[in-house]
Amino acid sequence: MKRKTFKTLAAALALTAFGTLVHAQDKTLKFATQNPKGHPIVMGMEKFAEIVQTKTGGKIKVNLFPGGTLGSDQANVSAIQGGTLEMASMNSGIFASQVKEFALYDFPFLFNNEKEADLVVDGPVGKKLHDKLQDKGIVGLAYFELGFRTVTNSRRPILKAEDLEGLKLRVIPNPINVDWVRALGANPTPLPFPEVYGALEQKAIDGQENPLTVINANKFFEVQKHVVLSNHQYNPQSVVISKKFWDGLDAAQKKIVQDAALEAAKFQRQQARAQVASALENMKKNGMQVTELNATELGKLRDKVRPVTAKYGVSVGQDLLKEVQDQLAKVRK
Repeated sequence: MKRKTFKTLAAALALTAFGTLVHAQDKTLKFATQNPKGHPIVMGMEKFAEIVQTKTGGKIKVNLFPGGTLGSDQANVSAIQGGTLEMASMNSGIFASQVKEFALYDFPFLFNNEKEADLVVDGPVGKKLHDKLQDKGIVGLAYFELGFRTVTNSRRPILKAEDLEGLKLRVIPNPINVDWVRALGANPTPLPFPEVYGALEQKAIDGQENPLTVINANKFFEVQKHVVLSNHQYNPQSVVISKKFWDGLDAAQKKIVQDAALEAAKFQRQQARAQVASALENMKKNGMQVTELNATELGKLRDKVRPVTAKYGVSVGQDLLKEVQDQLAKVRK
């Protein structure tokens, strides 16, 4: 009887130890973005969380923090490097402060359409740039899409290139965005995204530039009257994970997380592209006046920013720039 009791006790202890081991392997990660719930970026994050939790049987849980609740993009980058934040999705150009080649993604008028953008970010160039982040404590997993950016303002409709002159426009806080906005004759004002609505509302700035889905989701139509469909810049969004967290995953977990990010990226881009028309329609319903620039006026904008792209072409590297241009030339034939 005693022997049987001992065996039962030993079995119970072994089971407890196994349960403790399994529990110790459970992981929770925080996934942050500046975009609000309902935005295509957050829809992509939700898809990622769903895939990861399903494929790991709940061993990796993903908690989402939309709407800038964990601070600005710059704060999120620092937190990811320090390991206090596990994941984020943000404009790829933000990483130019870490790896200068990322300024490529902020080149105005680099891409003509989504097909061209997909070719570059999903190809060798996109992978090469993400790989460069590892030395900075960041692992790039995939590219979501913010989309083509447009300019809004509260002062006047933009019908020609000269109408942009003198406008005080918020820009993403990095040098190339400051320079190309200045090249158009506007006054660039770098601001973290969570501060933009308040600055527009208080008339501290005249306008800003963002994709239509961002303008609509953040209700900028409440504080902006005019939007011009300039499509002057395309924004991929890097989905990144802290290298400190990544290195703590085993090979199977890494594969699940990586595959989930790629699958979520395909879903997210579909959602982003499907929502553009409905976002514009809602902005119109809420009183925004929409204008478009003809080919001549767009040509003027392209000419004005050429010195900026030439300047940053040097720091990005001529070899990388040529690789991108060669890829684009093939798809444009």
